[in-house]
Amino acid sequence: MVARLKQHYGEAIREASSYLGQNYLIVDRSAGFNLLQELRDREQFDYLVDVTALHYPQREQQFEVVWILYSFPRNERIRVKALISEHENAPSVTTLWSAANWLEREVFDMFGVLFEGHPDMRRILLPEGWKGHPLRKDYGIIQQDQEWVQANLGIESGQ
Repeated sequence: MVARLKQHYGEAIREASSYLGQNYLIVDRSAGFNLLQELRDREQFDYLVDVTALHYPQREQQFEVVWILYSFPRNERIRVKALISEHENAPSVTTLWSAANWLEREVFDMFGVLFEGHPDMRRILLPEGWKGHPLRKDYGIIQQDQEWVQANLGIESGQ
């Protein structure tokens, strides 16, 4: 499967490997949607387990957006990662898996990564007025929490 994908997508697949028996691909952001659609349609990865991200502030492309897929017919998982810079959008896969809707909103809420084509890109866990994105490594959670509690509840934070 990986050899066939590499032949079709060429350099857009930057890395293909296996870790602890689970395949993963690192792909160009521009090829992400088409590759994920092919994994769903041709390779039977019919279940979107999760969408998440990692933040590496020292890198030029600070974010890794990760899609974890599972195939019931194959009893197999695969991870697909795309490197995204601060001002780029990741491709939304809500048209492929409806469960991506809330998962992508959570990644936006926690990391600030926008998903191009998402039908309702807004916060899902934190209040609309919340400043910043708490799972970024450059985020000061205690200061933000104290500011929000003071401004919205009029009390001192318990932090």
